[in-house]
Amino acid sequence: MPEIGRKEFAILSVLGGYNEPLGATRVARDLKDRGIDLTERAVRYHLQAMDVRGLTESMGRSGRRLTEEGKRELGNARVADKVALTLARIDALSYQTSFDVATGKGKVILNVSLLRQSEFDHAVRVMRPLFSSRFATSDLVAVFGPGQRLGDETVPRGMVGLGTICSVTINGVLLSHGIPVHSEFGGLIEVAGHEPVRFTDIVRYSGTSVDPVEVFIKARATSAAQVMAAGQGKLGAGLRTCPALAREHTLQLIDEMSAWRIRGVIAAAGENQSVLEVAVDVGRAAFVVAAGLNPMAVAEEAGIETTNQAMAVMFEYEDLEPLP
Repeated sequence: MPEIGRKEFAILSVLGGYNEPLGATRVARDLKDRGIDLTERAVRYHLQAMDVRGLTESMGRSGRRLTEEGKRELGNARVADKVALTLARIDALSYQTSFDVATGKGKVILNVSLLRQSEFDHAVRVMRPLFSSRFATSDLVAVFGPGQRLGDETVPRGMVGLGTICSVTINGVLLSHGIPVHSEFGGLIEVAGHEPVRFTDIVRYSGTSVDPVEVFIKARATSAAQVMAAGQGKLGAGLRTCPALAREHTLQLIDEMSAWRIRGVIAAAGENQSVLEVAVDVGRAAFVVAAGLNPMAVAEEAGIETTNQAMAVMFEYEDLEPLP
């Protein structure tokens, strides 16, 4: 079978995210949320072409779903296309962030983690120290019970959904003030004496199709609980850059965000400086943000299984609450 194109991969990716058939209208709307603008007519054309190729099948008025061949093709699709979608999603969600540091109102980006109901209270206990530290983006969360909707998803029976503020929200707030931010990479930082020292592992967003910190957490490569208990270990962080001329404005907005319990910026550097042993390009300033999923690293280290989705959904800041 010839390699699928970028638009077809995007459509397959949307269909693959649901357990029910989708129509062209729904697919087009989801694509737009990912930063891909295709009309319903264009989506319908591509779906018909993929029907012929055996990648999708019509379920009548309910819409279309992936065939087994379509699922295999989606799994084997070009990494470059997946990467493009990841970068597009970062930009699209940054643009949609409407949180206002003056009023404390507007939408922020949530990561969503699923935990078993039977383990949720234990998970909260072990995660609480990290939520209260500077190595979390915020201590404000959203809790969703079984059957509740999270965007287009539903929390399964026997599970609890925990929404945590994604660090890309910081990108969005800065962008709303005219400061373009580039997410360079995510990875692990070493902490010693309670202070971040250096990046030990990095994965550039231009070369990955998944959130790097998600991978490190599931690989049990973190030691976030040890950072909380002894001030040394490894946890997730990311490097952002902005124009050097905007550095002071950026730091001011970061301070204003912290007043609303959105924090997580743990280091900063100006032009021609390095930050956590990473050089900063000429004309750029840099800051390091703690990963929004760091609390889940503590849970995983305690043997509590989590299913995590970074940059999962937009959510009203006013509907968040402190960790229960």
